Amino acid sequence: MSESATNSEEKRPKFHNIHAFRDLPGYRWPPAAVVSGMHRASGLVMFLLLPFIIWMFDSSVSSEISFSKFKLAFNVGMFGLPGVVWKFVALALIWAYLHHFIAGVRHLWMDVSHAAVTKEFGRASAIFTLTTSIGLTLVLGAKLFGIY
Repeated sequence: MSESATNSEEKRPKFHNIHAFRDLPGYRWPPAAVVSGMHRASGLVMFLLLPFIIWMFDSSVSSEISFSKFKLAFNVGMFGLPGVVWKFVALALIWAYLHHFIAGVRHLWMDVSHAAVTKEFGRASAIFTLTTSIGLTLVLGAKLFGIY
């Protein structure tokens, strides 16, 4: 091996142990990594809230009496929890659906279009996904909580 190759190998930093509590909090994820992680989290939230989704759909379309109970759960409360808790659960579901849908369209677009697989497009589309999903969640959350 030549001397220049051994000198360059010695100058490189070597990381043997990465400490999760010391090293990872200072790590800045790129926007595409944040969107990818939130895409998985939103899928998990929708899966875990599936019984709530089924209950909402069933009670909203079964009859007028069940629909009034459905509205009462969001206004007064149900199962010992106030109505605002159920509204926050619905808001989490709204965010999960919007983010998962928009991020899914982003991933499909990147799969179909070969021009979309660049670092610049990944960053721009990730920022668009984050701002759009959070913005739409805020608008629909304002409607859910009766602000407008």
